[in-house]
Amino acid sequence: MNLAVAHRNSQRTSQVLAAIDMGSNSFRLEIARLEGGQYKRQQYLKETVRLGGGLDAEGQLSEEAMQRGLACLARFAAALQGFAPECVRAVATQTLREARNRDAFLARAEQALGFPIEVISGREEARLIFAGVARLQPSEATRLVIDIGGRSTEMILGRGRKPLKAESFQIGSVSLSMRFFPTGAFTAEAFRAAQIAAGAELEEAFKQFSRQHSKPAWAEALGSSGTVGAVSQLLAGSGITDGTVTTEALRWCIEQCLAAGHMDKLALPGLKEDRRAVVAGGLCILYTLLTQFGIEALKPAKGALRQGVVFDLAERLNPGARATLDLREHSVRALQQRFGVDGKQAKRVQAHALALYAQLQPEAQPELQRELGWAAALHEIGMMVSHHDHHRHSAYLLSHVDAAGFSQNQLHRLGDLALGQRGGLRKLQEQLQADESLLWQLLALRLAVLQCHARTPVALDALKLQRHERRLRIEAKPGWLAANPRADYLLRGEAEAWSRSKLLAVEFKTE
Repeated sequence: MNLAVAHRNSQRTSQVLAAIDMGSNSFRLEIARLEGGQYKRQQYLKETVRLGGGLDAEGQLSEEAMQRGLACLARFAAALQGFAPECVRAVATQTLREARNRDAFLARAEQALGFPIEVISGREEARLIFAGVARLQPSEATRLVIDIGGRSTEMILGRGRKPLKAESFQIGSVSLSMRFFPTGAFTAEAFRAAQIAAGAELEEAFKQFSRQHSKPAWAEALGSSGTVGAVSQLLAGSGITDGTVTTEALRWCIEQCLAAGHMDKLALPGLKEDRRAVVAGGLCILYTLLTQFGIEALKPAKGALRQGVVFDLAERLNPGARATLDLREHSVRALQQRFGVDGKQAKRVQAHALALYAQLQPEAQPELQRELGWAAALHEIGMMVSHHDHHRHSAYLLSHVDAAGFSQNQLHRLGDLALGQRGGLRKLQEQLQADESLLWQLLALRLAVLQCHARTPVALDALKLQRHERRLRIEAKPGWLAANPRADYLLRGEAEAWSRSKLLAVEFKTE
């Protein structure tokens, strides 16, 4: 699909968008229409999957948990029939950040859903949560937003639509409940131990987010998504508060748990069945947050991760926006500055890579073009570590850095491109055999790096590429090889490397 076609398609379909939130406790599907900036939900599906409950001590996701997730995604797929790929975004959070066998699960999950799934970092999750809250509950006041999930807790300090600080902590209602209330029994000792564990995990956030120390100080605190919503409903249903979460109300909840003695005997108005098994862990995290961070009242927020994903997707698809407005563009520029990238060389390599890629893949999806451009812009960030094998350092940094707007999947792909920019192809042989789109991106990047090896301007039309399936012919502009003998030498070696790999049959036409 060329850019013009993609533009027309996004104009027709970008108003109805779908977000899938694959959380540790529940999977959610949100389908919404954006009309004049107004958010109108069309469909909402939620299933308690307990994916996080299937993660063992070795970080392996159980087959039983995977089957629950796959069955849910298959049902979501039925609701997404007819959606264009660019109008759907599925994100996975802490459980799949942790799972060592996540790639095997994701391959099956994408087949069941019919759309790609992105594993997002904790900070990216926090950013998207705040985006959902800020758009659905607008305010210019400085606010603290908290989201307690199944295996992680996100805290965001922000004003208006701008997050000022965002962090994620590896503690959630599912993981804490499994650790301290494994049989469902409620005891005072277990509640105390769980609160201490929660406090130890969250203590490092005190100076960033406590009301007394945070700069700027926040005016109100909001709780997003499952745990806060469940406790809020419980309190309202029991007539304890209007839904506002306070320390006194939380003490009352804990007392009710202790009086019941076991989760099976806990019967409170407003407490949903799917929350019974994880309510104790959620109460402990909430009580720790309110007492340690000076939160007198925590009110449930209107927005959550899934709405943030919808708004973020809408911004990417906005036909009137320039590419530079994509948040990922700003992240790339920030990384270039942070790692002291040679900007002129990055622009040269980027321009040549995209020009070569247009010859190889004239109808490539816009997202693949953008990925190649970002990889070219960042291919030398490893120079900050060492000039020797800088491509390996670049790959490591890109695969592990937090970059707003990017999923972990996409950063790993940029890392693969950076790793493959030079040297042998064997290190990426398996990925290139399995993913032809990565192969053409990498070929364009490697040729661009070779063309620009002298770090001086090179004509964009110096090389002409002709491909037919997995056969490639490289032809230089008349006189260019004679004027650039080193480039001639390097291109011969490159053609031989690809032919040796048996990934491509390459013919290099010399003068």
